[in-house]
Amino acid sequence: MNISGGRHRKNIDEAVTALKSSLSGLSSEEASRRLEQYGPNELKEKKKKTMFMMLLDQFKDFMILVLIAAAVISGIVGEASDTIAIIIIVVLNAVIGFVQEYRAEKAMEALKKMAAPSAVVMRDAMPSTVPASNIVPGDIVVLEAGNIVPADLRIIESAMLKTEEAALTGESLSVEKHTRSIDEENLPLGDRKNMAYKGTTVSYGRGQGLVVATGMDTELGRIAAMIQDEDEVKTPLQKRLAVFGQRLAIAVLVICAIVFGLGVMRGEEPLLMLLTAISLAVAAIPEALPAVVTISLALGARKLIKQNALIRKLPAVETLGSVTYICSDKTGTLTLNKMTVEEIWADGDIKRVKELNSQSIKASDTFFTALALSNDAKTDAENNIIGDPTEIALYNIAKDNGFDKAAIEQTMPRVAEIPFDSERKRMTTFHKSADGIVSFTKGAVEFLIEKSEHILTSDGLKELNRAEVLKISERMAADGLRVLCIAMRTWDSPPADMSPENVETGLTVLGLAGLMDPPREEAKEAIRLCKTAGIKPVMITGDHPATAAAIARRLGIIEDGDGVMTGRELQELPLEDFEKRVDSIGVYARVAPEQKLKIVRALQDKGQFVAMTGDGVNDAPALKRADIGIAMGITGTDVSKEASKMILLDDNFATIVRAVKEGRRIFDNIRKFIKYTMTSNSGEIWTIFLAPFFGLPVPLLPIHILWINLVTDGLPGLALAAEPSEKGIMNKPPRHPQESIFAQSLGIHIIWVGLLMGFTSIFTQAWSIKTGNAHWQTMVFTVLCLSQMGHVLAIRSDSESLFSQGLFSNKPLLGAFLLTFALQMATIYVPFMNPIFKTEPLSFNELMFTLALSSVVFFAVEIEKFFRRKKWPAS
Repeated sequence: MNISGGRHRKNIDEAVTALKSSLSGLSSEEASRRLEQYGPNELKEKKKKTMFMMLLDQFKDFMILVLIAAAVISGIVGEASDTIAIIIIVVLNAVIGFVQEYRAEKAMEALKKMAAPSAVVMRDAMPSTVPASNIVPGDIVVLEAGNIVPADLRIIESAMLKTEEAALTGESLSVEKHTRSIDEENLPLGDRKNMAYKGTTVSYGRGQGLVVATGMDTELGRIAAMIQDEDEVKTPLQKRLAVFGQRLAIAVLVICAIVFGLGVMRGEEPLLMLLTAISLAVAAIPEALPAVVTISLALGARKLIKQNALIRKLPAVETLGSVTYICSDKTGTLTLNKMTVEEIWADGDIKRVKELNSQSIKASDTFFTALALSNDAKTDAENNIIGDPTEIALYNIAKDNGFDKAAIEQTMPRVAEIPFDSERKRMTTFHKSADGIVSFTKGAVEFLIEKSEHILTSDGLKELNRAEVLKISERMAADGLRVLCIAMRTWDSPPADMSPENVETGLTVLGLAGLMDPPREEAKEAIRLCKTAGIKPVMITGDHPATAAAIARRLGIIEDGDGVMTGRELQELPLEDFEKRVDSIGVYARVAPEQKLKIVRALQDKGQFVAMTGDGVNDAPALKRADIGIAMGITGTDVSKEASKMILLDDNFATIVRAVKEGRRIFDNIRKFIKYTMTSNSGEIWTIFLAPFFGLPVPLLPIHILWINLVTDGLPGLALAAEPSEKGIMNKPPRHPQESIFAQSLGIHIIWVGLLMGFTSIFTQAWSIKTGNAHWQTMVFTVLCLSQMGHVLAIRSDSESLFSQGLFSNKPLLGAFLLTFALQMATIYVPFMNPIFKTEPLSFNELMFTLALSSVVFFAVEIEKFFRRKKWPAS
């Protein structure tokens, strides 16, 4: 950040030398030499991946490779439908991944759009328009309102010069620039008044600046380098599924080899056992998983956009469910971004605005008149109030208490003014009155009371007690209020000398106004919900620490004794030391946007999953680095949006919390699908694996295994994506970042329910053979298929009974269940399907017996959930 030293020292020394020698600028020859030395004033991009390489990278995931192998095997054994389905899933997954990676490249393009195409510089003692890429250190750039600053400049001439730096710093107010030669290198960007930065805009006045850095050496270039250097971290789901895919593939190969070997050892036909093992391998791989994940995320993204959250990258939806920290901007996100007067002090009494009444107003008429008149806020043609947020707040409080500016100006028109500036920290307006001229001055308390002699009370003028006013001001500031002092002075006729030194003295204090950007009401509830859900909310702001802490307390982010850290402290603290304290900090005040990256890294190094909000260009590296970067849709720059994974369309903190809830729901549903499909696969494996140990023949043919895999893993599994969120989903802590996808007894459930399916199927086979039933294979086939249907209904909730949920609370799943049941019945009772599936029609008693056995798994899981509800030990 050393604009005036360190990184730019060589550039600045040469520039200053040029300035001392002449203010006429560089010669053309010298400019050409420096252009060759420093290179063009452009942002440089790292070598991009080709589109072909981006597409190829989508097929490197281990789970995708397993699915491709499964597609090949399915084709070999003649199951073209499985091959086509798998290929469609793999291609869809690749296209989505490719589109997301391609869009991620757009952040640099957004940065480049901020560059000025040309600029006016002094060359050969004459103003000359040159391409911005040809500007070099030492050039003198002429600045006028509307210009984009083409490089980092030190201001050498300023006539009311102001620049709009929101795109770089995130601060919405224009920054006044001066030529002061003080060393400002340790100040945040927005506080460096003698510098103008590449990519910002001149909003007012004119001036000249000496180029001290170009291209990648500018602040914008530094951010560009950070964006390209910061790799996006994989989402928790991506990490878990990668591990899951690797372990699953190994397990499937081992189990299939055992099944094949045991079958051959028992004397089964080798070809039949080979086809059975291959079919089992295809069935055991949940090829619908990528589709379920994609559909779940897409449905979640569609739902979130209705709640004002636009998801740019689908995996971000699930990532929200893992978030342990939400680091949020204050202004506009946690607050309304609308200044309001909270307290006033007049006639010796502090009043909350809500407590004002006619008696308190009567004693403060002059105070409210001053608030209305010493004010540049006004209404437009559509009756909207426009102006500076602070002035709008003063305008509104006066109007709300019967002092309308337009009406008062009829009798007290403004005749002159002295605008606010950062040196004086005050503003004065002059008005005609019945007795002559009256001036109203408003500004910082400590500056005005030094210029004041009296105070107005209901008993008339009294001598000013400066210590008392300062004490009141400090008390109001401790409540997080920005305090303004309002004063006045009268003349019989307009003063001859209208300079601030002459007219802003001998003032009479009228009172104090305490202002605040009030917290959003919905943010309080959202923060309470965060804490209930085990998520720590953190406020990050450029405000004064006292103001930030006061708002954080009102919102419930911190309590007395919790840590507040300033940007200066953060800058001076090494990362290792900061990591020791980061868990205890709830508010970061006076923080520059680029320091957010340090906060993100420290939290991630501590094993946390971080959501980070931002709206400025300087926020982009932190947004990209965060597990879930969230850009502001209303105030955010294009660069911050391109670097983010989610955009808040309403800039509201409560929207983030709603998105977290949706992320948790989606992950729960993905786990339910894995629970369902892996239990089903486990049941099929146990059925074939255990039958020989009971002296039974192979219970299922390859066509049966592939059919069950097709009809049960398909629509019923996909329908789980539509499952509503469970009760109390936000009363649980976030999932541990390192937690396995099989945690919370999922693995145990897969094994015991799979075993139960297997034993139920084998019991069906054994009983039917023992009783001489020739339809035993059809019955086993049906029991195994419908057991999985009972299982999918039972696992819709981890604890709530299906009978209390109701069948119609997930209509897609009910439809998938009925369709699968109908298809299974078709394999039994539709004549032309019997020879295909080697089935025979069952009698009514056989069907009833089969349906009864198929319901065993459903009731077993319901009993498990009953015990869980009663808080019995989990299985």
